[in-house]
Amino acid sequence: MYPGAIAAVTPDKPAVIMAGSGQVVTYRELDEESNRLAHLFRASGLVPGDHIAFMLENHPLFLAIAWAAHRSGLYYTAISPRLQTDELAYIVDNCEARVFISSAPLAEVAGSITAATPRVELRLMLNGTADGFASYEEAVAGQPATPIEDECQGADMLYSSGTTGRPKGVKPRLSKAGMTEPGALFNLVSFLFAPSPDSVYLSPAPLYHAAPLRYCMTFQRLGATIVVMEKFEPARYLELVQKYQVTHSQLVPTMFIKMLKLADRESYDVSSLQCAIHAAAPCPIPVKEQMIEWWGPIVHEYYAGTEGNGFLYAGPQDWLAHKGTVGRSLLGTVHICDEDGNDLPAGAHGTIYFADGPSFEYHGDPTKTRSAQDPQGRGWTTLGDIGYVDEDGFLYLTDRRSYMIISGGVNIYPQEAENVLSVHPKVADVAVFGVPDEEMGEQVKAVVQPSTPEEAGPELEAELIEYCRTHLAHYKCPKSVDFRDELPRHPTGKLYKRLLRDEYWPTTT
Repeated sequence: MYPGAIAAVTPDKPAVIMAGSGQVVTYRELDEESNRLAHLFRASGLVPGDHIAFMLENHPLFLAIAWAAHRSGLYYTAISPRLQTDELAYIVDNCEARVFISSAPLAEVAGSITAATPRVELRLMLNGTADGFASYEEAVAGQPATPIEDECQGADMLYSSGTTGRPKGVKPRLSKAGMTEPGALFNLVSFLFAPSPDSVYLSPAPLYHAAPLRYCMTFQRLGATIVVMEKFEPARYLELVQKYQVTHSQLVPTMFIKMLKLADRESYDVSSLQCAIHAAAPCPIPVKEQMIEWWGPIVHEYYAGTEGNGFLYAGPQDWLAHKGTVGRSLLGTVHICDEDGNDLPAGAHGTIYFADGPSFEYHGDPTKTRSAQDPQGRGWTTLGDIGYVDEDGFLYLTDRRSYMIISGGVNIYPQEAENVLSVHPKVADVAVFGVPDEEMGEQVKAVVQPSTPEEAGPELEAELIEYCRTHLAHYKCPKSVDFRDELPRHPTGKLYKRLLRDEYWPTTT
């Protein structure tokens, strides 16, 4: 199904509810808005396989714009509104967008890329105008609210967050299938999480990110209501679950940690929740144990990436039997390999590769595409993570390959220390990484955002190091701790560890 089919049956049902303003977009409005914009795309000369880009905050029409491109058979790139001029210009030009859409609150940076993006033929702005931009509302107003004649499915082409260099555009193959044909994600979501037209899906993350965008659109295919938070706040999240009787939601571990630290968290009614889905980063075992104790066995985990080359899943019971796992493969065959691409046995740490999964390429960058493939040329692909599988085939993540610390010839995976320190009551946020050491090559450093800023200092540093040493081998623990008011995190919860790490390394490194 898709919004047009839902609108024909329940036109006045909320498709989107904005958590902050309470603004509602019905399925009729979602369908008609996306149809009008699809007609504008065709009138502007765009055909299936062409490309658009949009940079928006969590806007009431965000999903309507995505659906307009999707039902027009286009590639569409949703872009972070936090980017600056050079970053934004790079993505809009690199993806070869012919149309660029933004909003009045973002007019300054959106307008600053015009000269650097000559391929863009049409620039539209919501809720206002700026130099070089036409009014979105006026542009679509005269277009038909009925579907275009040649409807077919497009695809998102999203960019990695760029934590290790220029962002990479992940370009899937375009099926151009009919709108009623379900995709792989629809089938997975339907099978694993049992959504229905009565489901209420709470999305607490920025919609331009892969998982929120794809899951919101997938739930809308079923006729569910999407509640969109403009920004995640732990207490507000719990209020919304209670207010809207939320049944499904997707989060990241940092959101769990923030909610668990609320003194009054037990006062909220979360009994409507049927399924809490999490991914994006390893979840410390004590955190997930506490979430299951609080919410019950409804916490589901998966491991996948924007690249879509594989999908692993761990249901609540599987996780309780294999604590720390991110799942067992449902899409793609997992191989753990050494640096030469040789298969490693169960229990051995190595680079995680997927075989037999969907193919992808990094748009316009064959070198990056090849770097994600196995050294032996078998067509296996990796997201750059390190891990191991147990005898039952469950995968455990160790860390990103690029963050592994080599100290005195010993491999150290900083995720272990991060998991330990993240649950300390005096830690609001933490990052662990390697810094230069003349004798050992690298030593382990922690950067901590304390729960109470006034406590930052030598005493807390000593306490945290000792706490870590009671849970891990000493060589895995920080030798020193620095304190910050805030750590650089993506709104989805992903840590920009590279930004912190680079501060401690010479610029020539």
